[in-house]
Amino acid sequence: MLNMKTVIVALLSFTTLVLSAQDNIPWRGVDGTGVYYETGLLKSWPTNGPELLWHFDGLGFGFSSVSIDQRKLFVTGFTDGKGYLYVLDMNGKLLNKVEYGTEFTGDNFTGTRSTAIPHEGKVYVVSGIAELFCYDINTLKLLWKKNYATDYGGENTKHGWNGPPLIIDEKLIIAPGGPTHNVLALNKTTGDIIWSSEGMKGISGYGTPIFLDDQEIPQIVIMMGDHILGLDVTNGKMLWSYAHTNRFSEHPNTPVYSGNRLLFMSAYDQGALMLQLTDGGRKVTPVWEIKELGHTTGHMMKYGDYVYGPGNRINWYCVDWNTGKVMYSDNTIGVGNIIAADGLLYCYSEKGEMALVKPNSEKFEIISKFPITLGTEQHWAHPVIYKGVLYVRHGDTLMAYKIK
Repeated sequence: MLNMKTVIVALLSFTTLVLSAQDNIPWRGVDGTGVYYETGLLKSWPTNGPELLWHFDGLGFGFSSVSIDQRKLFVTGFTDGKGYLYVLDMNGKLLNKVEYGTEFTGDNFTGTRSTAIPHEGKVYVVSGIAELFCYDINTLKLLWKKNYATDYGGENTKHGWNGPPLIIDEKLIIAPGGPTHNVLALNKTTGDIIWSSEGMKGISGYGTPIFLDDQEIPQIVIMMGDHILGLDVTNGKMLWSYAHTNRFSEHPNTPVYSGNRLLFMSAYDQGALMLQLTDGGRKVTPVWEIKELGHTTGHMMKYGDYVYGPGNRINWYCVDWNTGKVMYSDNTIGVGNIIAADGLLYCYSEKGEMALVKPNSEKFEIISKFPITLGTEQHWAHPVIYKGVLYVRHGDTLMAYKIK
């Protein structure tokens, strides 16, 4: 017979664990899917949009998204040739700021790209020139740093480095590319190499990898420049590869995984590819492919039995996850980024439109929308939801909207 005191302690421990996980928001939510697990959010917005609680100006140039930990906001920005990590409190007050070094400049959109990743007392930043920094989360003291080129033989991409690392237990997973250290697991505390994989020895695709823990062999899946790879998380051994590239060998979007299927959205007319994992995760076979479903700065997400996301730089698409059938394409608002929370989709267009959209496989059903008028340059940063607040970064400005 179960002891009631034991049951209560177990439930409280589980609840604390869940709440703790939800207080850490790295890249695209707690699990990287773009789904934010909040309830009681507004089901429609006023004509002028939800209440603007505050805005912080002075971030400089950048497209990196906000991350959250210990009730602090982390975001990077570019000013006068240098990259900076900013730490704000939940009211938009600047708590700390540190210069981490040279950032990406040139004709291909100057500014910061990769989202800072806070984790267990540290915060990890990857610059657009492919340097990795590890800071103490409270003092912003630099603990260690690595250079993907000089330390691992990697090569930066044409448009500047984009993808933040993935953390699995003690491992910090990065993919510099190159002939030797193609994909690496570093010790997240010291930066030392745990394992190194040659992969297919090609250049990196610079997107963020994902972790599959439900296969017979738990594995890292990542899009490199010319191949998609599945690697054993314990030792980096390559389990499978699948050739997939485009004219720039760049794939900025994080893969989507569900039910032994992997969806990859590329760009530059290469489109989306669905693969089926077989043999316990040791092999993959193609299922369907759609050339039109692709984007360089947006994303896609599975919601129910459908995939929603931007395509061909013009339209929003809905696609049947199982068959690849295009249910609709729509250009009512500009294409861009997409997240979800409390049964609804949040679409942030490159034209500065923020829309609340009902998941509907028959039409692109906008419930409410409003313009993002503050900030500068491109509307490329992915929005974030935390404790009833929608955070939108537009270049120089971070905004906080009350949506609960």
